[in-house]
Amino acid sequence: MSDFRLKVFLSVARNLSFTKASQELFITQPAITKHIQELESLYKTRLFERLGNKISLTTAGELLLEHAERILDDYKQLDYEMHLLHNEYSGGLRLGASTTISQYVLPPVLARFIEKFPQVSLSLFNGNSRDVENALQEHRIDLGLVEGTLRLPNLKYTSFLKDELVAVVHSHSKLVKLDEISVEEFCKTPLVLRERGSGTLDVLENSLSAHNIKLSDLNVRMYLGSTESIKLFLEHTDCMGVVSIRSISRELTAGLFKVIEVKELEMQREFSFARLQGEEGGLSQVFMQFANHYNKTL
Repeated sequence: MSDFRLKVFLSVARNLSFTKASQELFITQPAITKHIQELESLYKTRLFERLGNKISLTTAGELLLEHAERILDDYKQLDYEMHLLHNEYSGGLRLGASTTISQYVLPPVLARFIEKFPQVSLSLFNGNSRDVENALQEHRIDLGLVEGTLRLPNLKYTSFLKDELVAVVHSHSKLVKLDEISVEEFCKTPLVLRERGSGTLDVLENSLSAHNIKLSDLNVRMYLGSTESIKLFLEHTDCMGVVSIRSISRELTAGLFKVIEVKELEMQREFSFARLQGEEGGLSQVFMQFANHYNKTL
């Protein structure tokens, strides 16, 4: 029902790229150009400055972006509420989730959700927690699921699921003979950790601060961008990794990895839903309620 040209403009404005917009919307680049030209003709003004291969928003483009975001959000809410009159859940829901959640928690929930609500179109953006929060603030997703301890004032966080970080080594590691180590020994042990911006690193940093220890005090050999990368790295080194217990359960059962207890280092955390302040209801609320209903099985 909404003007598709606004969706095209919004995609180009957010990506600052006609090519990326065509890939995102699955239409040709000439079609993208045509829609933008139609809007510029309609409003008798340029919406983008073109400088070689780069583009930027004009003042008129920034104004249209502000209104287009509100208009398309209103259309989405209208579509949702009109279908709800007939007890139908329909529309699109753009989710964003941190790497750990998207890989080890969400898949069964998503499978059950689309089975129950086949008319809802789901998409999932994957990144670290900071990436997900940025996507929320830029209106690129409707609902985020994040880990970590940091909280942004313009986002509302709702607890979803408890998790625990554990120190692990591969079964071939020289460290596998250990059952537990002190915090001081942990600091000296060669480590491979998740990257800056990840909720996993946030939690570890916060736990260490209770012992007046900084990340710079650790013997970190490598920062990696995913838990799977850490697991593969550990297969070939004598390093220790810090990961979610949920991400390593199968390997622990198979005897491929071993958890080493770090005495007095509590690394508990919560996975949380994140939304923009003031944005409640709609399909985001439906998904949150559904996911919480299946919380017991996760």
